[in-house]
Amino acid sequence: MSKIIVHVGLDVHKESIDVALAPEGSTEIRHFGTIGGDILSLDRAVRKLHTEAVELSVAYEAGPCGFEIHRYFKKKGIDCIVVAPSRIPRKPADRVKTDRRDAQTLARLLRAGELKGIYVPTEEDESIRDLTRAREHVMVHYGRARKQLLMFLLRHGVIYTGKTNWKAEHLNWLARINLPHSAQQMVFQEISMPFKTNIFDLKDSPSRLKTRSTPGGGSKPWKL
Repeated sequence: MSKIIVHVGLDVHKESIDVALAPEGSTEIRHFGTIGGDILSLDRAVRKLHTEAVELSVAYEAGPCGFEIHRYFKKKGIDCIVVAPSRIPRKPADRVKTDRRDAQTLARLLRAGELKGIYVPTEEDESIRDLTRAREHVMVHYGRARKQLLMFLLRHGVIYTGKTNWKAEHLNWLARINLPHSAQQMVFQEISMPFKTNIFDLKDSPSRLKTRSTPGGGSKPWKL
């Protein structure tokens, strides 16, 4: 017996997921309902829809909820794509956005073959991506903090006369600073805190995060 293919559009949010259905070979687009935003609620809905007679094809927009839904469907053996919002065809008249309409639009476009999925990183790739982004954020914050610290000291006439800032001699000089007023010293201690508590090795090249050593002595490129 041939299976019925049902295309499923999901409008995913933190607290809820709107589900819309578009059966293959039909013009019908049906709103299945609104379920909880957790995997357990999604699994209950999928068990109702995915039967021996029905094959599911799923699409949802990339967003802050990440790729856990895609990984869930992959483990279930159900085809699922994640679509970049900027690559979803939209008509000029489609200005009214609701969760229900967004889910129905995804289901309709998926059935029409007008959606193309983006690359979904593996959990391993995503962990390195998170580390890279966190390191970049820390480096930006670190640079701002350095500038803020030097400007604060300059404003109070405390000027380093050595050759190079942020080398060992400069850092030792900073550690010996004792401003005349307790309030100023407190501000100085707060501004200099990032240089004492930073857990990232900011001297390492970012390119080190693009590869990792393997038992065989080779390296695997990260998909960042």
